[in-house]
Amino acid sequence: MPRYTPPLRDIEFVLHEVFGLSDELKAMPPYAELDAATLRAVLEEGGKFAAEVIFPLNLSGDTEGCTLDATTHAVRTPTGFKEAYAQFVAGGWPALSCDPAYGGQGLPMVINQCFYEMLNAANQAWTMYPGLSHGAYECLHTHGTPEQKQLYLPRLTSGHWTATMCLTEPHCGTDLGLLKTRAEPQPDGSYKLTGTKIFISAGEHDLAENIVHLVLARLPDAPAGSKGISLFVVPKFLPQADGNLGARNAIYCGGLEHKMGIRASATCQMVLDGATGSLVGEPHKGLAAMFVMMNAARLGVGVQSLGLTEVAYQNALAYAKERLQMRSLSGPKAKDQPADPIIVHPDVRRMLLTAKAWAEGGRALAIYCALLVDKELHHPDEKVRAESAELVALLTPIAKAFLTDNGYQAVTLCQQVFGGHGYIKEWGMEQFVRDARINMIYEGTNGVQALDLLGRKVLANQGATLRKFGKLVAALAQQEAANPQMAEFIQPLAGLGEKMTQFTTEIGMKAMQNPEEVGAAATDYLRVAGHLVFGYLFARMAQVALRQIAAGHAEPFYRAKLQTARFYFARLFPETAALMRSARSGSQVLMDTEAALAGD
Repeated sequence: MPRYTPPLRDIEFVLHEVFGLSDELKAMPPYAELDAATLRAVLEEGGKFAAEVIFPLNLSGDTEGCTLDATTHAVRTPTGFKEAYAQFVAGGWPALSCDPAYGGQGLPMVINQCFYEMLNAANQAWTMYPGLSHGAYECLHTHGTPEQKQLYLPRLTSGHWTATMCLTEPHCGTDLGLLKTRAEPQPDGSYKLTGTKIFISAGEHDLAENIVHLVLARLPDAPAGSKGISLFVVPKFLPQADGNLGARNAIYCGGLEHKMGIRASATCQMVLDGATGSLVGEPHKGLAAMFVMMNAARLGVGVQSLGLTEVAYQNALAYAKERLQMRSLSGPKAKDQPADPIIVHPDVRRMLLTAKAWAEGGRALAIYCALLVDKELHHPDEKVRAESAELVALLTPIAKAFLTDNGYQAVTLCQQVFGGHGYIKEWGMEQFVRDARINMIYEGTNGVQALDLLGRKVLANQGATLRKFGKLVAALAQQEAANPQMAEFIQPLAGLGEKMTQFTTEIGMKAMQNPEEVGAAATDYLRVAGHLVFGYLFARMAQVALRQIAAGHAEPFYRAKLQTARFYFARLFPETAALMRSARSGSQVLMDTEAALAGD
């Protein structure tokens, strides 16, 4: 059976020793009184919930899956899921980072993100039921009317209601301009929505008393394309003025998807048959409003893969220490045993260290993004808010795509550590691989994220935001220029920072002549950018570890952090050279291929 221990020590290290969370929070009025001990207690209890309540349901939930009653359209979740969700609500966990004005606990987003890493590691499928609620909460908090906020936010905050986002239709996914769901205005100011949505996570279930659907649809006078999309809130049960549930709305689950992974998550085909909804924000500007939720979801998907990377690594490491197989190439290590544990073999260590590096780098990036969101929303300095928003916009496609690509590689390597046992369900590893695969696809495929990064976040402003991140890299390099202990981290990082400017300029110039150059280079470009960010974060972590060791701290944790950083820079970071060479090959080798792709 698989195991999971919340990585609280590493979370604490990144929060407090790398990013100085206490000082950051003191600068934000809503969080100025929070102390590290309080935050530690919250995360410790959150880790217990993840490890003790929902982790034991992960394997059984995958086996049992969800069931749909075709007559009533009701969905039953796996055994134990409903009871676990009741504990989740009773513990106040949905309210963790919500506005106290609506019953929230008012803690920083960065703490909520750390909690969700642990939830996703313990049981990604279960976590998807409450997972989208916070994004819907943020969307309504930003764009909802006072009446919508008062009606929906307290119940989303408490967790008594959950939420979804209904975007995809059978004929359109990423290209939402093609959607056909229509919304007809009614005399009372409401709307009747008709259409079909697919791939709706947690669209129907038995965990909460109501489900709030945020639905994209077209008004009768809507212009064609994405400029004609409006956003509506469509509840499963129509709430009365006092918030009590009224009549069942005409939105229901018409079918469950039979999936490769996350089988315990109800992925629904939702039918709207004249369902009653209310407009969120302005007509025809629904996509911009929905992006509040979509961006939150993209960061959340990165955290899903971070959680899976961590739990897969923990299990592979434990197995490698126990499994006996052959002798070390340099001579027996476990002389009292008939063979050595496989962790003595260099290639097993390569696989384990790759997963460990992807987990620790991913954790640092996820925490960095969440802290930027907190500063964007709550810092009193307008300039800091604007710069934080700009940076998190740049980092969001990296967090989604780089973390999920790395996560799939990591869980696959961890499965490989198990050999044949990795293919057997009882060990849990094959489930991690199946679950991780979806994260590269939904909330915008990773290819779409790459196009977003290169086309919209970099080239659209001539690399201005990227240069701002580059200044952080340059400042760190200058700070540590005279420190020989940091040279192995700073030199490759500074080198890539300098190359990135020329690399970006080359692609931009080629794209001015041929727009296909952006699509041809985008995926490679995102991975290079991801390594620039990871390199910066690993250098900062190594910097802290070296300082702590120099100060006399003998905790093995710091030596382990240095060894992981060395592995990352020596074995993973160098792929940037090949990626840049690949990207520079241009679009012709991809687009001048009619014969190659003609088929039989």
